[in-house]
Amino acid sequence: MMSKQNAILLKNPMVCMDLKTAVTSYQFAERAKSELITCSQLSIALTGFPEEEKAGGKRMLIHLYEAVRTELQFAVRSTGQSDFQKAINSLNEAISLVESNQPERASEKIAAAISASTTTAQNAWQVLSEHGLI
Repeated sequence: MMSKQNAILLKNPMVCMDLKTAVTSYQFAERAKSELITCSQLSIALTGFPEEEKAGGKRMLIHLYEAVRTELQFAVRSTGQSDFQKAINSLNEAISLVESNQPERASEKIAAAISASTTTAQNAWQVLSEHGLI
């Protein structure tokens, strides 16, 4: 039987992150969230473009996704935070969907990338808060 103390630990898992990683992770995650929100909004906007503008819009959207992916790759290499890799994986799926002319479905994958980035930001916030830095 699980003790009450163990149940509390399971609800609030300990985050193992040094302060430097927490600061860096928080910065990367907040920037990624902002960029991913823009990606999501533009994915939805693309669905309303006139037919003659969709091809150009699609190319520009993919370029934006790729730029955000590059930043997320840098984030995962700099911090080792696995949630950044989850965001990259979701972004890769979104790129494939846009390439397949399904930008409305791509925004769902972008939402998953935002969620992964939010998890990293939340974990970093917890560490920074515990050390009185936020």
